[in-house]
Amino acid sequence: MLAVLIKLTPGRRNKFIGCQKAKVSIAVIFIMDVKTHWNSTLELLEHAYCLWEFTREWLQNPKYAKYWPVFTTQYEWTILKYVMEVLRPFRYWTLWMSKRHTVTLHHIFTVYNNLFNHTDGVMRALAKKKTQWKEDLFFAVKLSQQKLFK
Repeated sequence: MLAVLIKLTPGRRNKFIGCQKAKVSIAVIFIMDVKTHWNSTLELLEHAYCLWEFTREWLQNPKYAKYWPVFTTQYEWTILKYVMEVLRPFRYWTLWMSKRHTVTLHHIFTVYNNLFNHTDGVMRALAKKKTQWKEDLFFAVKLSQQKLFK
């Protein structure tokens, strides 16, 4: 939502880019999602995570204060960061497989073993957690592992 609001007018866009001046070598703007690729959503989230500080600074302008309620909280960023860590190996292997011209059996075993090890590690880390979002993430990872087994 904030990405759309920031990109809505050239003035807002320029003020957002202005927040980045002298802090980064190349100022960037939010990217929009591509509906057909799940890994583009992950890329979008990682990009937004890198821009959260500038988004907060942009919202501190009294002119944009009315948008503060749609800004992601620190708690939500923590959840988002954890979800990105869980998904990163899936994106890596998805992109790796899509760049290969031929897939041989020994590569498939490597990919699946890596993903099973990753999901096992995540599930071990989340197994005894009682926070609702961690329980939900545990369940989602468990379902992804079942999909891998198929």
